[in-house]
Amino acid sequence: MIKTDIKLPFSYSTDDIYSALAERIPVKREEITELKIVKRAIDLSDKSNIHYNATIAISLSPEREAGLLKMKKKVARQEDLLIDIPPCSFCSRPLVVGAGPAGLFAALLLAEAGAKPILIERGLPVDERDIVVDKFTTFGILDPECNIQFGEGGAGSYSDGKLKVGGMDKYKLKVLSDFIDAGAPEDIIYSVGAHVGTDKLKNIVKKIRQKIISLGGEVMFSTKLTSISVKDGRVVGAVAERGGECISFDTDALILATGHSARDVFEMLKTSGVMLEPKGFGIGLRIEHPREHIDRLMYGDTPPEAIGAASYHLVTHLPGGRSVYSFCMCPGGSVVAAASEQGGIVTNGMSEYARNADNSNAAFLVSVTPADFPSDDPLSGIELQRMIEQNAFKVSGGEYKAPSTTMGAFMRSESAVLGSVNPSYPIGTLPIAPEKYLPGYITDSLRAAIPDFDVWMPGFYMNDAMLTGPETRTTSPVRVTRSGSFEAIGIKGLYPTGEGAGYAGGIISSARDGLMVAESIILKNQK
Repeated sequence: MIKTDIKLPFSYSTDDIYSALAERIPVKREEITELKIVKRAIDLSDKSNIHYNATIAISLSPEREAGLLKMKKKVARQEDLLIDIPPCSFCSRPLVVGAGPAGLFAALLLAEAGAKPILIERGLPVDERDIVVDKFTTFGILDPECNIQFGEGGAGSYSDGKLKVGGMDKYKLKVLSDFIDAGAPEDIIYSVGAHVGTDKLKNIVKKIRQKIISLGGEVMFSTKLTSISVKDGRVVGAVAERGGECISFDTDALILATGHSARDVFEMLKTSGVMLEPKGFGIGLRIEHPREHIDRLMYGDTPPEAIGAASYHLVTHLPGGRSVYSFCMCPGGSVVAAASEQGGIVTNGMSEYARNADNSNAAFLVSVTPADFPSDDPLSGIELQRMIEQNAFKVSGGEYKAPSTTMGAFMRSESAVLGSVNPSYPIGTLPIAPEKYLPGYITDSLRAAIPDFDVWMPGFYMNDAMLTGPETRTTSPVRVTRSGSFEAIGIKGLYPTGEGAGYAGGIISSARDGLMVAESIILKNQK
């Protein structure tokens, strides 16, 4: 196959694709034996002519493809991407800890290779997890072992299901293909900025779990890792707690995919002598505008029908060296209660597939580095997170209602107020200024960034837009150092994986990391 770039109207037809190809290459419709969309992105540079920029792959006769490839500026070869699984023989069953994207896809690939992996997860299956999460959002009763951070699907199960792909490779293609096989929309394979939505994602992770089991894998919920057994610098097993009982596992391959909020796991690793290092991340607030307001800013007054809720991404670099940026933007979504420890408030964002809620929200973050952390301890970033989360809980009167204020009051340094935009945080909000719980360098940086954002996206500054916080769990504040073989430095057979280990950020990159780690284990065990 060969590929080429074309422009398409927003409401395009198959005929439009063939016409655009004929103008671009040129090639006749009857010459094309196969056609597929490789990539498609909305172009908003001209709001009076919103259209798609697309990459299309087509199959022609070998002679015709060879001739067109000589026109290097217009076409290129479309490579096939495939993860090859060689015949394998495993001495022991791999143990995968954590059922987020990294753990699920690592276990899936190992199961496809015949390794019969054991996947353990401290939280509950996603249907039971929903009940526990609803109990927290309705009554403020938090379960530290099962919440928005812990449980089947990881933190991603309660997100927008954003699929940030970037350059396609064999790992990302497998993730997207398996998602589609499990019920995701087919356009995620090529749509830039594609999302699945929390509602669809929950069913998808269940189907991936069922596939792992059908291939000989085992999945154990409410099973919490408590220790790792190491002998002569190599993993030989692990111990977990389930229902008050200890379970021992014998394994020579342990994939640690526990996510960025498994703080007890980081403590255990530190005590065990595993090499850790602090890592920068982002701290700030959730910002909410009316969805229709953001849609007008991004699309203009007369957008095409069925274009969906608008997304945005903003960043500015302040004179002192800090960056302020939007993150995890959830069009037509809501702010969620994402705490995983008693006595702390954490916010995050999510959207369902339809993205039709009243507000659109995004994290509004300031970059922090280890220089901002309270000590040189490798876990000092966690200490900073916890301090902010507990401060927010205290100023909110020892409840899980989140502190919130309008953008206008924040910019004028006035007492916090609630405005016309209804905060969507489900447990409720209280009018409390961010200065009451965030460090001054965070609030100062956020204030400095808002005028810049309003220049690049006129209308971003809105007096009644709501700022709710804190947002602290943007990514892992710790990296578990590993070698080129994906193993922890100094411990063979221990594979720190995904976002919690500091090597990914989001669903696709975490799942990709899990696949790469699983592939390395498979290749070590090939016959």
